[in-house]
Amino acid sequence: MQLDDQLRRYFGTDDLPAVTPDAFAAGIEKMLVDFGLEKDRARRFGLWSLLHMLGSAPDLDVAFKDAEDREAARDFMDMIDRAASAG
Repeated sequence: MQLDDQLRRYFGTDDLPAVTPDAFAAGIEKMLVDFGLEKDRARRFGLWSLLHMLGSAPDLDVAFKDAEDREAARDFMDMIDRAASAG
């Protein structure tokens, strides 16, 4: 799963600042639908991670039934927070 590919798939461009608010909302909605339908754990986690970075991820208890997946998501959130505070 390549970030640029996912941005083009859901927002029509890999230039996220150029996306209009309406197109952004539509892309997030499509991503949430795909997330809900996705069966592959790795792709599901990748979609959730992108949604998290875009401020639209479902809560962990809703997103992941498996405790291991929830813990991985917490680790990811901690990593993102550390990177943001270091920059």
